[in-house]
Amino acid sequence: MKKDLRIIFMGTPDFAVPSLQILVENDYKVVAVVTAPDRPKGRGQKVIPSPVKEYAVSQNLPVLQPTNLKSPDFQAELKALEANLQIVVAFRMLPEAVWSMPEIGTFNLHASLLPKYRGAAPINWAIIKGEKETGITTFFLQHEIDTGHILFQEKEPILPDDTAGSLYERLMHKGAKLVLKTVQAIEQDDYHPKPQADTAATHAPKIFKETCQIDWQKPGAEIQNFIRGLSPYPAAWMELNGQHCKVFATSLKGDKGTEKEAGEVVTDNKSFIAVKGKDELIYLDEIQLQGKKRMPVADFLRGNQL
Repeated sequence: MKKDLRIIFMGTPDFAVPSLQILVENDYKVVAVVTAPDRPKGRGQKVIPSPVKEYAVSQNLPVLQPTNLKSPDFQAELKALEANLQIVVAFRMLPEAVWSMPEIGTFNLHASLLPKYRGAAPINWAIIKGEKETGITTFFLQHEIDTGHILFQEKEPILPDDTAGSLYERLMHKGAKLVLKTVQAIEQDDYHPKPQADTAATHAPKIFKETCQIDWQKPGAEIQNFIRGLSPYPAAWMELNGQHCKVFATSLKGDKGTEKEAGEVVTDNKSFIAVKGKDELIYLDEIQLQGKKRMPVADFLRGNQL
Protein backbone atom coordinates (compact mmCIF):
# COMPACT_ATOMS: atom_id res chain seq x y z
CA MET A 1 0.00 0.00 0.00
CA LYS A 2 1.33 3.43 -0.98
CA LYS A 3 2.03 5.78 1.93
CA ASP A 4 0.76 9.34 1.84
CA LEU A 5 3.95 11.26 2.69
CA ARG A 6 4.13 14.65 4.38
CA ILE A 7 7.81 15.64 4.32
CA ILE A 8 9.85 18.18 6.27
CA PHE A 9 13.20 18.85 4.57
CA MET A 10 16.20 20.10 6.58
CA GLY A 11 19.35 21.46 4.94
CA THR A 12 21.44 24.59 4.47
CA PRO A 13 24.26 24.68 1.84
CA ASP A 14 24.17 24.22 -1.93
CA PHE A 15 24.89 20.48 -1.43
CA ALA A 16 21.31 20.08 -0.14
CA VAL A 17 19.54 22.02 -2.92
CA PRO A 18 19.39 19.26 -5.61
CA SER A 19 17.88 16.86 -3.02
CA LEU A 20 15.08 19.31 -2.22
CA GLN A 21 14.63 20.16 -5.88
CA ILE A 22 14.19 16.51 -6.93
CA LEU A 23 11.43 16.06 -4.32
CA VAL A 24 9.60 19.18 -5.54
CA GLU A 25 9.97 18.15 -9.21
CA ASN A 26 8.54 14.72 -8.42
CA ASP A 27 5.50 16.28 -6.74
CA TYR A 28 6.19 15.17 -3.18
CA LYS A 29 4.37 17.09 -0.46
CA VAL A 30 7.09 19.13 1.28
CA VAL A 31 5.15 20.77 4.12
CA ALA A 32 8.13 22.87 5.32
CA VAL A 33 11.84 23.48 4.88
CA VAL A 34 14.07 23.99 7.92
CA THR A 35 17.33 25.85 7.31
CA ALA A 36 19.90 28.02 9.09
CA PRO A 37 19.12 31.68 9.90
CA ASP A 38 20.28 34.26 7.33
CA ARG A 39 23.88 35.29 7.96
CA PRO A 40 26.08 38.29 7.13
CA LYS A 41 28.64 37.45 4.43
CA GLY A 42 31.55 38.97 2.55
CA ARG A 43 33.21 42.33 2.99
CA GLY A 44 29.99 44.31 3.13
CA GLN A 45 28.55 41.85 5.71
CA LYS A 46 25.31 41.79 3.72
CA VAL A 47 22.77 39.40 5.26
CA ILE A 48 22.35 36.45 2.88
CA PRO A 49 19.83 33.57 3.00
CA SER A 50 21.09 29.99 2.74
CA PRO A 51 21.02 28.34 -0.74
CA VAL A 52 18.27 26.01 0.54
CA LYS A 53 16.14 28.96 1.68
CA GLU A 54 16.60 30.69 -1.69
CA TYR A 55 15.32 27.62 -3.53
CA ALA A 56 12.47 27.00 -1.03
CA VAL A 57 11.25 30.61 -1.36
CA SER A 58 11.37 30.33 -5.18
CA GLN A 59 9.00 27.34 -4.88
CA ASN A 60 6.71 28.99 -2.29
CA LEU A 61 7.58 26.41 0.36
CA PRO A 62 7.13 27.40 4.03
CA VAL A 63 10.56 28.08 5.63
CA LEU A 64 11.53 27.73 9.30
CA GLN A 65 14.84 29.19 10.53
CA PRO A 66 15.22 28.26 14.20
CA THR A 67 18.22 29.53 16.15
CA ASN A 68 17.64 26.83 18.77
CA LEU A 69 16.44 23.36 17.71
CA LYS A 70 15.56 22.58 21.35
CA SER A 71 13.19 25.55 21.64
CA PRO A 72 9.68 24.42 22.70
CA ASP A 73 8.14 26.97 20.29
CA PHE A 74 10.06 25.56 17.32
CA GLN A 75 9.23 21.97 18.26
CA ALA A 76 5.54 22.85 18.65
CA GLU A 77 5.62 24.48 15.19
CA LEU A 78 7.22 21.34 13.77
CA LYS A 79 4.64 19.06 15.42
CA ALA A 80 1.76 21.14 14.08
CA LEU A 81 2.92 20.41 10.52
CA GLU A 82 2.02 16.71 11.06
CA ALA A 83 4.87 15.44 8.89
CA ASN A 84 5.37 11.67 8.86
CA LEU A 85 8.90 11.79 7.35
CA GLN A 86 11.86 14.15 7.81
CA ILE A 87 14.85 14.30 5.46
CA VAL A 88 18.18 15.82 6.50
CA VAL A 89 20.90 16.82 4.01
CA ALA A 90 23.87 18.85 5.32
CA PHE A 91 22.22 20.30 8.41
CA ARG A 92 23.02 20.54 12.12
CA MET A 93 22.82 17.75 14.68
CA LEU A 94 19.20 17.26 15.70
CA PRO A 95 17.97 16.71 19.25
CA GLU A 96 16.12 13.41 19.75
CA ALA A 97 12.81 15.25 20.28
CA VAL A 98 13.12 16.46 16.66
CA TRP A 99 14.47 13.40 14.83
CA SER A 100 12.10 11.00 16.60
CA MET A 101 9.01 13.15 15.95
CA PRO A 102 7.75 11.77 12.60
CA GLU A 103 5.97 8.42 12.58
CA ILE A 104 8.20 6.92 9.83
CA GLY A 105 11.39 8.55 11.13
CA THR A 106 14.10 10.93 9.93
CA PHE A 107 16.65 9.89 7.33
CA ASN A 108 19.93 11.56 6.48
CA LEU A 109 22.02 11.69 3.31
CA HIS A 110 25.74 11.24 4.10
CA ALA A 111 28.58 11.63 1.58
CA SER A 112 30.45 8.39 2.29
CA LEU A 113 29.89 4.64 2.32
CA LEU A 114 28.98 4.35 5.99
CA PRO A 115 30.29 3.16 8.41
CA LYS A 116 33.43 4.59 6.74
CA TYR A 117 34.05 8.31 7.25
CA ARG A 118 31.44 9.13 9.88
CA GLY A 119 31.59 12.83 10.75
CA ALA A 120 31.56 16.35 9.37
CA ALA A 121 34.06 16.12 6.47
CA PRO A 122 33.70 12.75 4.68
CA ILE A 123 34.54 14.04 1.18
CA ASN A 124 37.77 15.72 2.30
CA TRP A 125 39.01 12.78 4.38
CA ALA A 126 38.34 10.13 1.72
CA ILE A 127 40.70 12.00 -0.64
CA ILE A 128 43.26 12.86 2.07
CA LYS A 129 43.45 9.17 3.02
CA GLY A 130 44.09 8.16 -0.60
CA GLU A 131 40.85 6.20 -1.11
CA LYS A 132 40.04 5.08 -4.65
CA GLU A 133 36.30 4.90 -3.98
CA THR A 134 33.66 6.55 -1.83
CA GLY A 135 29.91 7.02 -2.21
CA ILE A 136 26.69 8.13 -0.57
CA THR A 137 24.41 6.61 2.04
CA THR A 138 20.88 7.22 3.26
CA PHE A 139 20.23 6.06 6.82
CA PHE A 140 17.76 6.58 9.67
CA LEU A 141 18.98 8.89 12.41
CA GLN A 142 19.61 7.59 15.90
CA HIS A 143 21.53 8.81 18.99
CA GLU A 144 25.20 8.69 17.95
CA ILE A 145 26.13 10.68 14.86
CA ASP A 146 26.13 8.75 11.53
CA THR A 147 25.44 5.38 13.20
CA GLY A 148 21.82 4.66 12.22
CA HIS A 149 20.46 1.78 10.14
CA ILE A 150 21.39 2.02 6.45
CA LEU A 151 18.66 2.34 3.83
CA PHE A 152 20.54 2.64 0.51
CA GLN A 153 24.12 3.18 -0.71
CA GLU A 154 25.79 3.94 -4.02
CA LYS A 155 29.49 3.91 -4.86
CA GLU A 156 31.47 6.62 -6.63
CA PRO A 157 35.08 6.30 -7.87
CA ILE A 158 37.64 8.86 -6.71
CA LEU A 159 39.63 9.84 -9.80
CA PRO A 160 43.40 10.58 -9.60
CA ASP A 161 42.84 14.29 -10.33
CA ASP A 162 39.73 14.71 -8.15
CA THR A 163 39.72 17.49 -5.58
CA ALA A 164 37.25 17.87 -2.71
CA GLY A 165 35.46 20.36 -4.98
CA SER A 166 35.00 18.07 -7.99
CA LEU A 167 33.96 15.09 -5.85
CA TYR A 168 31.51 17.30 -3.89
CA GLU A 169 29.79 18.27 -7.18
CA ARG A 170 29.33 14.65 -8.29
CA LEU A 171 28.15 13.42 -4.89
CA MET A 172 25.71 16.35 -4.58
CA HIS A 173 23.82 15.24 -7.73
CA LYS A 174 24.20 11.51 -7.10
CA GLY A 175 22.93 12.13 -3.56
CA ALA A 176 19.76 13.83 -4.83
CA LYS A 177 18.92 10.73 -6.90
CA LEU A 178 19.52 8.52 -3.86
CA VAL A 179 17.20 10.72 -1.74
CA LEU A 180 14.48 10.25 -4.38
CA LYS A 181 15.09 6.48 -4.53
CA THR A 182 14.85 6.31 -0.71
CA VAL A 183 11.61 8.33 -0.60
CA GLN A 184 10.07 6.17 -3.32
CA ALA A 185 10.99 3.00 -1.40
CA ILE A 186 9.50 4.42 1.83
CA GLU A 187 6.37 5.48 -0.06
CA GLN A 188 5.94 1.92 -1.39
CA ASP A 189 6.84 0.43 2.02
CA ASP A 190 9.66 -1.46 0.29
CA TYR A 191 12.76 -0.81 2.39
CA HIS A 192 14.86 -2.91 4.75
CA PRO A 193 17.13 -0.89 7.09
CA LYS A 194 20.39 -2.71 7.95
CA PRO A 195 22.53 -2.04 11.03
CA GLN A 196 26.03 -0.64 10.49
CA ALA A 197 29.12 -2.68 11.35
CA ASP A 198 30.65 -0.43 14.02
CA THR A 199 33.92 -2.39 13.90
CA ALA A 200 34.46 -1.16 10.31
CA ALA A 201 33.85 2.51 11.20
CA THR A 202 36.36 5.24 10.34
CA HIS A 203 36.04 8.93 11.17
CA ALA A 204 36.01 12.21 9.26
CA PRO A 205 36.23 14.97 11.88
CA LYS A 206 35.61 18.63 11.08
CA ILE A 207 38.56 20.33 9.40
CA PHE A 208 39.97 23.56 10.85
CA LYS A 209 42.16 26.05 8.95
CA GLU A 210 44.89 25.67 11.60
CA THR A 211 45.29 21.97 10.76
CA CYS A 212 45.64 22.57 7.02
CA GLN A 213 49.36 23.39 7.08
CA ILE A 214 51.37 21.11 4.76
CA ASP A 215 53.84 18.77 6.47
CA TRP A 216 56.77 18.44 4.05
CA GLN A 217 58.23 15.54 6.08
CA LYS A 218 55.59 13.25 4.53
CA PRO A 219 55.91 11.31 1.24
CA GLY A 220 54.98 13.18 -1.95
CA ALA A 221 51.87 11.09 -2.68
CA GLU A 222 50.49 11.76 0.84
CA ILE A 223 51.16 15.50 0.51
CA GLN A 224 49.43 15.57 -2.87
CA ASN A 225 46.33 13.78 -1.45
CA PHE A 226 46.27 16.24 1.47
CA ILE A 227 46.28 19.21 -0.94
CA ARG A 228 43.61 17.66 -3.22
CA GLY A 229 41.43 16.81 -0.23
CA LEU A 230 41.43 20.43 0.97
CA SER A 231 41.03 22.10 -2.45
CA PRO A 232 39.37 24.51 -3.03
CA TYR A 233 38.23 24.94 0.59
CA PRO A 234 39.56 25.50 3.22
CA ALA A 235 42.83 24.91 1.23
CA ALA A 236 46.16 23.51 2.36
CA TRP A 237 48.78 26.17 3.11
CA MET A 238 52.49 26.78 3.52
CA GLU A 239 54.84 29.66 4.23
CA LEU A 240 56.33 31.06 1.01
CA ASN A 241 58.68 34.06 1.05
CA GLY A 242 57.60 34.57 4.67
CA GLN A 243 53.95 34.87 3.66
CA HIS A 244 50.88 32.65 4.15
CA CYS A 245 50.29 30.85 0.83
CA LYS A 246 47.37 28.57 -0.08
CA VAL A 247 48.16 25.64 -2.37
CA PHE A 248 45.32 24.36 -4.59
CA ALA A 249 47.05 22.02 -7.03
CA THR A 250 50.37 20.20 -7.30
CA SER A 251 51.99 17.57 -9.48
CA LEU A 252 54.55 14.82 -8.98
CA LYS A 253 57.14 14.26 -11.72
CA GLY A 254 59.16 11.45 -10.17
CA ASP A 255 61.96 13.90 -9.37
CA LYS A 256 63.66 12.64 -6.20
CA GLY A 257 65.49 15.91 -5.50
CA THR A 258 67.98 13.82 -3.50
CA GLU A 259 70.32 16.70 -2.67
CA LYS A 260 67.49 18.70 -1.04
CA GLU A 261 66.13 18.67 2.52
CA ALA A 262 62.40 18.14 3.27
CA GLY A 263 60.64 21.52 3.06
CA GLU A 264 63.35 23.12 0.91
CA VAL A 265 62.00 25.25 -1.97
CA VAL A 266 63.47 24.86 -5.48
CA THR A 267 62.65 27.33 -8.29
CA ASP A 268 64.03 28.76 -11.54
CA ASN A 269 62.06 31.98 -10.77
CA LYS A 270 60.46 31.69 -14.22
CA SER A 271 58.29 28.62 -14.68
CA PHE A 272 58.27 26.38 -11.61
CA ILE A 273 58.33 26.18 -7.83
CA ALA A 274 58.84 22.80 -6.17
CA VAL A 275 59.17 21.78 -2.53
CA LYS A 276 61.01 18.69 -1.31
CA GLY A 277 58.83 16.16 0.49
CA LYS A 278 60.18 13.12 2.33
CA ASP A 279 60.92 11.23 -0.90
CA GLU A 280 60.47 13.55 -3.91
CA LEU A 281 59.82 17.07 -5.17
CA ILE A 282 56.23 18.32 -5.16
CA TYR A 283 55.66 20.85 -7.95
CA LEU A 284 53.25 23.65 -7.06
CA ASP A 285 50.75 24.30 -9.88
CA GLU A 286 48.22 26.76 -8.43
CA ILE A 287 48.75 28.99 -5.40
CA GLN A 288 47.36 32.10 -3.70
CA LEU A 289 49.35 34.48 -1.53
CA GLN A 290 47.41 36.22 1.23
CA GLY A 291 45.48 39.19 -0.14
CA LYS A 292 46.20 38.15 -3.77
CA LYS A 293 44.31 36.19 -6.42
CA ARG A 294 44.59 32.44 -6.96
CA MET A 295 46.89 31.87 -9.96
CA PRO A 296 49.08 29.38 -11.84
CA VAL A 297 52.68 29.35 -10.56
CA ALA A 298 54.15 30.65 -13.84
CA ASP A 299 51.87 33.74 -13.60
CA PHE A 300 52.87 34.22 -9.94
CA LEU A 301 56.58 34.15 -10.87
CA ARG A 302 56.12 36.89 -13.45
CA GLY A 303 55.46 39.36 -10.65
CA ASN A 304 57.28 37.72 -7.73
CA GLN A 305 60.81 36.43 -7.26
CA LEU A 306 61.72 33.94 -4.53
